[in-house]
Amino acid sequence: MAHNPVNHPARPVYRAIGGLTGLYLVAFGVLGLVEAGGGEFFAQDDTLVLGQGTNLGYSAISTVLGLVILLATLVGRNVDTAVDKFLGYGLMALGLAELAVLRTDANYLNFTVATTVVTMILGLVLLMCGMYGKVGSEEEAKAWQDARLVL
Repeated sequence: MAHNPVNHPARPVYRAIGGLTGLYLVAFGVLGLVEAGGGEFFAQDDTLVLGQGTNLGYSAISTVLGLVILLATLVGRNVDTAVDKFLGYGLMALGLAELAVLRTDANYLNFTVATTVVTMILGLVLLMCGMYGKVGSEEEAKAWQDARLVL
């Protein structure tokens, strides 16, 4: 996209923030697996980890997503930006979907309001990392700069 910068000066910072987001998801997921261990996979109980509601299902999802983000961050070469954008949109959609079913029997991932807020914030952070962490050749950076100055 023409409005996403190429070779942004702070791209290493955005890449590090994306990696920290993945690390947070792994930590949350592992703690959730330990805390909710032995229960039902989609239990709807009062299990809390780091102030957020969870169950085995959501803990497993968080762990896998965090590992994917960490792996993409280690690979780099714009793989991390694509993964961060895709999972950022996915986390935003998950947060909105869970917000819609928060107080119903369809709350299979045992979300609370705090879990929804954190999921939405993590999605926004990943979107930011995906949009500002792109690397490219000098020609691509110059083309982006020229397009930016025209607009």
